[in-house]
Amino acid sequence: MSMRLIEKIKNINQRTLDPINARAYYLHSLASEMTGQLKSRRAEYFAAYRSACLRLDNASQATLLNILLRSYLIDNEYELASNLVAKTTFPESAPNSQLARFLYYNGRIKAVQLEYTEAENRLVQAMSKSPQTSAKGFRIQVIKLKSIVELLTGEMPERTVFSQTDVRKALLPYFLIAQSAHAGNLQAFEEVVEKYSHIFIADKNYSLIQRLRHNVIKFGLRKIFLSYSRISLSDICKKLHLDSVAETEYIVAKSIRDGVIDATINHEDQYLQTKQLVDVYSTNEPQKVFNKRIVFCLGLHNYAVKALEYPKKEVKKINIPEKKDINPVDDLMEIMREDFD
Repeated sequence: MSMRLIEKIKNINQRTLDPINARAYYLHSLASEMTGQLKSRRAEYFAAYRSACLRLDNASQATLLNILLRSYLIDNEYELASNLVAKTTFPESAPNSQLARFLYYNGRIKAVQLEYTEAENRLVQAMSKSPQTSAKGFRIQVIKLKSIVELLTGEMPERTVFSQTDVRKALLPYFLIAQSAHAGNLQAFEEVVEKYSHIFIADKNYSLIQRLRHNVIKFGLRKIFLSYSRISLSDICKKLHLDSVAETEYIVAKSIRDGVIDATINHEDQYLQTKQLVDVYSTNEPQKVFNKRIVFCLGLHNYAVKALEYPKKEVKKINIPEKKDINPVDDLMEIMREDFD
């Protein structure tokens, strides 16, 4: 039915039907996805996308670009999706619903490619562009991915995000993941992953959650670093529930090299010696955090400026008085009347 509507609109070829054309393609892609034919129809969508670009059909252009990105992400072809984003331009006058979808897909691509900061920025913009009173399923998916990306960057998601009444049940597995990561409890983290693995796989977030294992260990090491000035590697192995002391020594050494903790390892006596804490304001850490916030605020300002809508300028009408017909006889009579007076 949707394909017949698309063919009919093609034959008419009127710009007023562009929104209906975009909607028809969207419904057609949903039917193709349900029947497992979305990948086989990529050539048709690419041809339609080229036609939409030539006709300056922004609505169909944005919809078809999102359809193609979704087709790639369903089949885990992230490299092809990244190349498509790099070689195309999303229309600025597209609806916010399509822009939110595009930002979400772009954020997922960046997250898989280890560009977590860029992914977080895209997901924050997707949340701001999405409808606040509807599209509950879309908002849940964005929150799920955003919480994982924040954990991968070493930050903790806000607790209020998981406590919203309308999304609390759907976000429970991700709340438990964040809770175990914050506690640095590797055993609890692995139990949550094993228990809710079917949900993570259905959300296509399982591979990203598996990357969190090292971050959970980092959170635990940071707590140990703040609590102890000197601790043996065997005790660290027990606290973090690691497999062996050798693995613990390797993980601690890597954390020291990455700047997670400021300590030294005594390899002979097998213990960790923490260095004296220095004033954080004497380091470059506040400058890095401040610069990160400035970059985020500037990006948000640029998107807000692009989204501004100005009222149409009204053409001011100048009231020109109508010219009266000049009658010379009337003028002469007026002059004579003034003379007699």
